[in-house]
Amino acid sequence: MTRPIFILNGPNLNLLGKRQPEIYGRETLADVEADCRQRAEALGLAIRFHQSNAEHQIIDWIHEAREAGSGIIINPAAFTHTSVAILDALNAFDGPVLEVHISNVHKREAFRHHSYVSLRADGVIAGFGVEGYALAVQRMGTLLATAAG
Repeated sequence: MTRPIFILNGPNLNLLGKRQPEIYGRETLADVEADCRQRAEALGLAIRFHQSNAEHQIIDWIHEAREAGSGIIINPAAFTHTSVAILDALNAFDGPVLEVHISNVHKREAFRHHSYVSLRADGVIAGFGVEGYALAVQRMGTLLATAAG
């Protein structure tokens, strides 16, 4: 088994299933984590799943992933559009990075169309609901297998 994949979630995702279900659905973040764990285990991968409303905590986890992680899947939520600091931290990470958004940010307000994280991400999954996380775990498995072999 490789080093774990860090799955990082930004602000307000702790309210998943309760906040704007017409946009984000009814599944909770615990449901997403369980699905990611199941998908990762099927691929022989481990995950570290985190959520924070604090930008510095997400940056600290990215720094931790530099030493302990094989890849990062990140849903930076609102930090997508504002955080050069998260971009800088991701730029210091050598492994693959995948960006996930539950909603299709390009069908929403204009300010959501720009992503600092996309400047570093190896791929972006948006608009597939929480299923986007499972797709990201699957893709990360492919990227890690390709890098190893």
